[in-house]
Amino acid sequence: MEPTPQNASPLTPIAIIIGFGLIAAAIYGSGIGTRSPSVNVGGQQIATTESTIKGVTDKDYIRGNPNAPIVIVEYSDYDCPFCKVFHETMRQLMDEFALTGQVAWVYRQLPVAQLHPNAPKISEAALCVGKLAGNDGFWEFSDLVFSERGVNEPTNITRLSEFATRAGAEKATFEQCLSSGEMKDEVETSVAEGFAAGIEGTPHSVIMVGNQQAVIEGAQPYDAVRQIVENLIGQLEGTVPTDGSGT
Repeated sequence: MEPTPQNASPLTPIAIIIGFGLIAAAIYGSGIGTRSPSVNVGGQQIATTESTIKGVTDKDYIRGNPNAPIVIVEYSDYDCPFCKVFHETMRQLMDEFALTGQVAWVYRQLPVAQLHPNAPKISEAALCVGKLAGNDGFWEFSDLVFSERGVNEPTNITRLSEFATRAGAEKATFEQCLSSGEMKDEVETSVAEGFAAGIEGTPHSVIMVGNQQAVIEGAQPYDAVRQIVENLIGQLEGTVPTDGSGT
């Protein structure tokens, strides 16, 4: 994880009573740690304490089923090397689970200007594309930004207009939106909310099941995230015990 220098939800309620232990059991049951306030995976901590981020709203950009019982909310920085790695992990996860409607992925902006000076402008660009080309355009733009650079390379911001048009935005309108700073306040608000929630680095992801939350710190490997999701699905379907024990 890269360190940072220092409501209402549209989701359909799950028709069962869910305790916080459900998520903790999913992490424990994945075999990646012991039952404790947090577990270590590949040098990163997965915290099983509750988070305080705001709930998902209709203003969020969501990949997958908006009414999915499992939602992963990621705070990310487009120029963060670890965020690029985790973006690919999440794309792979969604390729596997999105069609079932069981998992959704929400992307929120947390550009760290002190480390990546161009990141706030890229976040503004992404929101401009979202305004002009909708949810699908936002995600296509985000995929392009991450896929078109190396892990340790910054985004070539001269290509932002190219990415925007490929994602479905009209070039002149996009460039006017970006140059006007129309989305600057929205990006700054997202950053402030992230810091207020105690986020200390990117990527920072929160798993939400009902009104319960647990934190995934850093760029966890695909197998670890997939196992947590599978355990949660199993618990929701009643095929996996909710106490982390075997069958």
